[in-house]
Amino acid sequence: MNNDSSSRIVAQLQKRILSSVPGTRLPSTRELVADFKASPVTVQKALQALSMQGLVESRPGVGTFVRSTTTARPADYGWQSAALGTPRTTLPPSSATMRVVSNEAISFHSAYPDRDLLPERLVQAALVRAARGDTALSRPPVAGLPELQAWFARELGAFTPTGVNPPTPSDVIVLPGSQSGLSSIFSSLVGAGQPLLIESPTYWGAILVARNVGVRLIPVPSGPDGPDPAVLARAFKESGARMFYAQPHYANPSGAQWSAQRAEQILEVVRNHGAFLIEDDWAHDFGINTSPVPLAARDDAGHVIYIRSLTKSVSPAIRIAAVIARGPARARILAARGAETIYVSGILQAAALDIVTQPGWNTHLRKLRQQLQARRDLLVSSVLEFVPQAQIENIPKGGLHLWLRLPDGTNLEELSNFCERSGVIIAAGNEWFPAEPSGSFVRLNFSGPNPGAYAEGMQVLGQALGCHAATTSK
Repeated sequence: MNNDSSSRIVAQLQKRILSSVPGTRLPSTRELVADFKASPVTVQKALQALSMQGLVESRPGVGTFVRSTTTARPADYGWQSAALGTPRTTLPPSSATMRVVSNEAISFHSAYPDRDLLPERLVQAALVRAARGDTALSRPPVAGLPELQAWFARELGAFTPTGVNPPTPSDVIVLPGSQSGLSSIFSSLVGAGQPLLIESPTYWGAILVARNVGVRLIPVPSGPDGPDPAVLARAFKESGARMFYAQPHYANPSGAQWSAQRAEQILEVVRNHGAFLIEDDWAHDFGINTSPVPLAARDDAGHVIYIRSLTKSVSPAIRIAAVIARGPARARILAARGAETIYVSGILQAAALDIVTQPGWNTHLRKLRQQLQARRDLLVSSVLEFVPQAQIENIPKGGLHLWLRLPDGTNLEELSNFCERSGVIIAAGNEWFPAEPSGSFVRLNFSGPNPGAYAEGMQVLGQALGCHAATTSK
């Protein structure tokens, strides 16, 4: 009864407050008790509720007053609909892989490695040193710190075979993460309405950026060994495209890695069509059974635009990447970068350079390889034991993810919801396709937290698929 009385008092006082001038003093508690014929406790509960709503403020020894910040009516933003017009393209607010979930959940959806797999001490020490250095108070060049440019050039140059000119530091542009680089490349080298060949499936972030820029996506099917060179050649010819985005090593989401022969065939197709290959080497530091050799190391004619990121392997807080391009393409990308961000934080650049030049960096990478292999193998064995309905088309030789094909007709939304109600978070595979999905897939991150729960998580997924099959068979 007291709760009902309190609600009644709140409702009536709200009407009085919204029609009052800010700063108006409300009747005293004694007066309100008499007006509403309620107990002092009930009146106090009502006033507390109004205070939590931000409608009133209490001044001890003085009284309760209508807050000066009270808004008499909700804001009207309807005018913006006419001013903005119809959106050029409908974009999702964010990927499901970026969701923040409770620590109690068994999480397979994330795009990032667990904190235990990061070089935490190297990162913390590097940030302290960077904050004390000159970069804390100076503006770096638009293309990046010269020392960091030189490091990226040397790393790629180490793979360059005899007879091919290695990249120079001046070919390097430092980026605030590879996502930003993709935006600059697509906008400056492809352009709105123009065709871009893209692997299918592929990184959802590249699809998102391309759609935001207005690029016309042309899917090129890609399997465990990468795309078929003949299919790629036909796509170039039929579409008139002059650019192909791909992840030759440990592709996200499939984990595919091109063989050296396949890579050379694809590079030859690109050359024959006078085109560019955007090589996204996002997982360069995540080799398990193999070590990636970038295609860009075999090309000195400017056909390959190479993107190398440190964000996932160093720390999500240090968003540093680089694009290596030659010729006029590099000049156009640099102009786009200058227009978009002017320059990248000098402190983050200095910290990244510090980390990757420490002796402990290579030690960390060797340990990381072992950790990733153990986690991958644990997840694979858990899938084989508890999710017999799923098909593993490729056991990745590197990267962070396992790509599962589920029975045709699987309702991924219902499956994801079932798993989430059981405390398991998965990533449905639809957002990795630039057009219609070729089947029902889920991507599982084997580098996430709590590997001890992998088996439990796969039991839930297996049960969810079993329930789904039983439902659809009725």
